[in-house]
Amino acid sequence: MAIVLDGKSLTIEKLVKIARYGEKVELAEDSLNRIKACREMLERKLAAREVMYGTNTGIGEFSEIVLSDEQVREFQKYLIYNHSAGIGEPMPIEWVRGAIASRINVHAKGYSACRPEITLTLVEMLNKNVIPVVCTKGSVGACGDLAPMSQIALLMMGEGEAFYNGERLPGRVAFERAGIKIPGLQARDGLATINGSNFITAISALQLWDIKRWIKQAEIAAAMSLEALLANLKPYDERVHKLRGFEGAIKSARAIMKCIEGSDLVSGKVKTKVQDAYSMRSTPQVIGAARDAIEYAWKQVEIELNGVGDNPIFVVEDNLTLTGANFQGTPISLPMDFVGASVTMVSVLSERRLNRLLNPALSQGLPAFLSLNPGFYSGLMLSQYTADTLIVEQRILSVPASIQSIPAAADQEDFVSMGMNTALKNAQILENAYGVLGIEFMAASQALDIRKFKVGRGVETARKVVRKYVDFLEVDRPLYPDHNKMKELVKSCEILEEVEKEIGPLD
Repeated sequence: MAIVLDGKSLTIEKLVKIARYGEKVELAEDSLNRIKACREMLERKLAAREVMYGTNTGIGEFSEIVLSDEQVREFQKYLIYNHSAGIGEPMPIEWVRGAIASRINVHAKGYSACRPEITLTLVEMLNKNVIPVVCTKGSVGACGDLAPMSQIALLMMGEGEAFYNGERLPGRVAFERAGIKIPGLQARDGLATINGSNFITAISALQLWDIKRWIKQAEIAAAMSLEALLANLKPYDERVHKLRGFEGAIKSARAIMKCIEGSDLVSGKVKTKVQDAYSMRSTPQVIGAARDAIEYAWKQVEIELNGVGDNPIFVVEDNLTLTGANFQGTPISLPMDFVGASVTMVSVLSERRLNRLLNPALSQGLPAFLSLNPGFYSGLMLSQYTADTLIVEQRILSVPASIQSIPAAADQEDFVSMGMNTALKNAQILENAYGVLGIEFMAASQALDIRKFKVGRGVETARKVVRKYVDFLEVDRPLYPDHNKMKELVKSCEILEEVEKEIGPLD
């Protein structure tokens, strides 16, 4: 069944289905009626020669220049030409699909004043999988994602490029093969297609979906390492965290203990220290803080997915045109900078537990670098090097982009969100995070195989999944195939899925 876009009920889960899994969409009938009514109001105002930004005026620094009737007809074409100014390789198709879905949902609210043909063409593009070729870089995140969105708008004129049936084609050819009519651009249509932070929002939605699942795997990996390090389990008692009150920490402690349930550590058969290092006993507080950051960003992104992101805004019920800055990407870039730093923070914690697993002075009796013949073999010594270099890159990328504004357009656009930079760097932070966590999973599995005591049901399930892909390291071998397998395993979420099958949801 198609997902109905009505301007008010688009969730991150629905956007993932549309963007990543090709779910069909349809425009709500009420939304189509609102789009038509808004367009009719615009036509009346144009006929009355009311001055409206970006419709019968120039844009940015040229906003005080009023256009003639003939210029109004041609202006949208040159607006899109001028703004199709990105650079770099094409964005992933799921990012572009997500941005298109996000833009349709903005139109569905009925304040954008484009012709309904524009919105319906975007719907057709998604449903027939004609996906514009969009350069990765070029957006400063205000007035929205103008450069990448303009490469979508080019197809409305039968220009630009698109992917169709796995082939990169001229836009006109792609439309012809898919049976989509080229709508052309009339007054307001171009700006209504591009004037919002739809790429920043869609990419962030996809990342949040993946990060939420990554965080739960971080808790599984932590549980494995804690068992291997013979952790004192009192710091993971839910009551500790309820007394402080942070919801994320409560959930994290609960998830970790759920994984460890049934272990000899719980029954007291294995002796533990009175108190462990911070990298062990602070795990619920640290991962919990990341959980809380994700929840905040999730809320912000879903507000934006269902918000009016235009300038100007055409309010039919008041017969009014309002100018403003609802395209500004900061409400998304700021929390997503926070989320990127949170992923790095949890990765650092993972590496610190890895260090304790490998260091014989800290590992509670495990052999050096988890080698059965240390000295002749080096075990997982170099795995830590790999994790460390990934984390250094994450740290560099965790500098907030949302404070990096560079004025543009003759200082008319003198504060911009740089939200696309946030989205791009978060993509690399998450890519590295898969690798770091994969290495911890690998080391924890090695350590648990050496320990040979009864571990928790969730931990044992995770260990068995790891062993499907990476063998116990009895003698040294090249480790890069194992690292890459583990990275892809974490990315696939197979460990999470199997653990939750065994012990139930970790939320």
